Amino acid sequence: MIKKFIYLEWKAFIRSASFGKNLAMKILIGFFMLYFSVIFIGMGVGAFYVLKDMKLEPLVTVNKFLVYYFLFDLLIRLLLQSIPVLNIKPLLVLPFKKPTIVHFSLGKTMLSFFNWIHALFFIPFSVVLILNGYDVVGIVFWHLGIMAFIYINNFLNIILSNIDKLFVVFVALIAVLAGAQYYKLFDITEFTTPFFQNFYDIEGVFLIPILLLIGLHIYTYKYFKKNLYLDAGLSVKQDEASTENLTWLNQFGTLGTFLKNDIKLIKRNKRSKTTIIMSVVFLFYGLIFFGNSHQPAMMHIFAGIFVSGGFLFVFGQFVPSWDSSYYQLMMTQNIPYRNYITSKWWLIVIATFVSTILASFYLFYGWEVYLTIVVGAIYNIGVNSHLVLLGGAFTKTPIDLSNAGGAFGDKKAFNASAMLLSLPKILLPVALYALGIYFGDKMIGLALVAVAGILGFVFKEKVFTLIEKRYKIEKYSTISAYKQKN
Repeated sequence: MIKKFIYLEWKAFIRSASFGKNLAMKILIGFFMLYFSVIFIGMGVGAFYVLKDMKLEPLVTVNKFLVYYFLFDLLIRLLLQSIPVLNIKPLLVLPFKKPTIVHFSLGKTMLSFFNWIHALFFIPFSVVLILNGYDVVGIVFWHLGIMAFIYINNFLNIILSNIDKLFVVFVALIAVLAGAQYYKLFDITEFTTPFFQNFYDIEGVFLIPILLLIGLHIYTYKYFKKNLYLDAGLSVKQDEASTENLTWLNQFGTLGTFLKNDIKLIKRNKRSKTTIIMSVVFLFYGLIFFGNSHQPAMMHIFAGIFVSGGFLFVFGQFVPSWDSSYYQLMMTQNIPYRNYITSKWWLIVIATFVSTILASFYLFYGWEVYLTIVVGAIYNIGVNSHLVLLGGAFTKTPIDLSNAGGAFGDKKAFNASAMLLSLPKILLPVALYALGIYFGDKMIGLALVAVAGILGFVFKEKVFTLIEKRYKIEKYSTISAYKQKN
């Protein structure tokens, strides 16, 4: 039976209208997976010797920071790890046993890259510990306990993925714990370090996370099996509707109508609401680069692009997929593509402007840092806004806005593919900024990036003509792709 499920999954993949795009993206993601795998292996081998050179006890030091490691891992999962999709409803009328359906769906999560990537660090690290005289049995028990926590995060991600705003909660938790430890108010590692160290020191303690993992798996299995009914867990929940007129946008004609639809879409749907949360998160992206002397100077413009362009990347990346559920209806209304594209552009411009204003707290690092963010906003409005709209013409993946609570539905409004598609939009400004630094002045680099953004704004109408033409060429293939629900 499991073999049949694998066969059905393969057929769904190769018969998809977006097969070519997905295949190319999966190959690109594969290279990134290989890259990070090599990094994790290198860290696993080198961590012992680096800590020794710092005159730190390797195992105790790693155990000290494991609490942050696991919290950050769960944070990344909630952000990026998509729950594998299985088209369950058609299977319920066929002679498939429900336990088999649930076991297969949960089993797919066990094989996720987000699980086995950690083994590429902990296995080499464990081997190096054994080679340097640590007790073999103790290290094996320690390793089993650590990997049990990795899979506990896997099931927590499945259970918690339906809870709105949880990502922000975990960001706040990590910030509070790290801040309290930094300012010596409260050090959580004083309690967690002995616990993790006991996996090695005391036989049998490693069974605690293993038993917790087994219990969590049983709970998840029973929960999904209980809700595996068309009239229960898989039914679409009906919420009370509320109306908003937004009449002040009527003065903008057809453009105002599109803007009203987009505002209502963002406010009423979980997936689109996530774009607002992520835009706020992107505001703090610059903290990684600004004020960090270990980062190359040319990466400042990279941070400036992301700080002001959070909404552009997470919302604009999926235009027109946000409208996929009624895209066919729109295309029967003889709606001018120019008005449709312009409304999306204005939404991106407004969000970029607001993000730039909110990012004014970076003035704490100096006016040059904030100027970098302003220049990044100019480039986002003049160039990247056009690029994301042009990329939308080739977007063939529909978004189901009503799919907010299914047991095995895709809950992620933000994913790795969206981030990978953003990379080309970063290379040009980084190159221009690096060129200015090469000539000895950061201001020259900022000027070059700003000029590129201004030129994009000047030639906006001509660029929009090209984008409109491409949307018309891709119109019918996009409609065909959006008809596919799986």
